[in-house]
Amino acid sequence: MPRPKKHVLVCVQARPPGHPRGSCQENGSMNVFNAFSTAFQVRNLWASFALTNTGCLGPCHDGPSVLVYPDDVMYLGVQAEDVQAIIDEHLLNDRPVERLMAPKEVW
Repeated sequence: MPRPKKHVLVCVQARPPGHPRGSCQENGSMNVFNAFSTAFQVRNLWASFALTNTGCLGPCHDGPSVLVYPDDVMYLGVQAEDVQAIIDEHLLNDRPVERLMAPKEVW
């Protein structure tokens, strides 16, 4: 596989209900990961981009969290319906989706 243009990491960390840090999975991160995975397949993005599910990325209470490298952009509160915007605007057109970006004090 050639080096991907961008690598998308989606936190799917799960913690027990009531855990003080919360978890991305509790906030729907598997739906987000599945939306990315489906879009990558349907739009044939696997040749240019990588997608990985991952454990904790840090800001659990604001999840689901998504990182895009090498751009060093973190998105918070991502929902499945946001995936197309991230793909269309960020991955394909190099314009991060500002409304979803983590504040500077977080990332």
